[in-house]
Amino acid sequence: MTETQTAAGQDVVDVLTADHREVETLFVELETRQGTPEHRRQLADVVIAELIRHAVAEEMYVYPLARKALPDGDQLAEHEISEHADAERTMKELESLDPSDPRFDPLLTHLTSTIRHHVQDEESDLFPRLRAAVAREELVELAGKVTAAKKAAPTRPHPAAPDHPPANRLLNPGTGLVDRMRDALSGRTTSTAELRDRQN
Repeated sequence: MTETQTAAGQDVVDVLTADHREVETLFVELETRQGTPEHRRQLADVVIAELIRHAVAEEMYVYPLARKALPDGDQLAEHEISEHADAERTMKELESLDPSDPRFDPLLTHLTSTIRHHVQDEESDLFPRLRAAVAREELVELAGKVTAAKKAAPTRPHPAAPDHPPANRLLNPGTGLVDRMRDALSGRTTSTAELRDRQN
């Protein structure tokens, strides 16, 4: 999601829903088990990077808004953060595995199941409730903050990292910078655009 698209009046729900669709497309491709092990590893790396950026942005901005705007916001936010933590532990294991490893596909299946459940929760409950409870202008403004947060966010799982403000807002940009340096040095693919470039 580019800043131009965000500026065109999209709200934070639009931005996050687009992320969900992008990750689902990658999951479907991974589930076919087609392609070389190297391509499947690249797909898994992109999924991990996209999910981490998305989760970090939600934890920085969306869940604090839910806590403020919804009567059960604290409980809802903690539930979503708990699901992020479960997914992040799985991604940490998946991160170092070759797709030919017998643990790769079961871990991937667990991750896709966890994320699909999480997406269903957000899209059927959290997102509609936020749109009903929060002024559209605030949701549009939040879209810009979420987009900016994703650009500075880590691209690798850090299960022990803080997932609540203010600590996550202070530490995530530094961790993100280190991750992007590691990605550049190792040639790790972290976006669908890079993935398409490598295929062409």
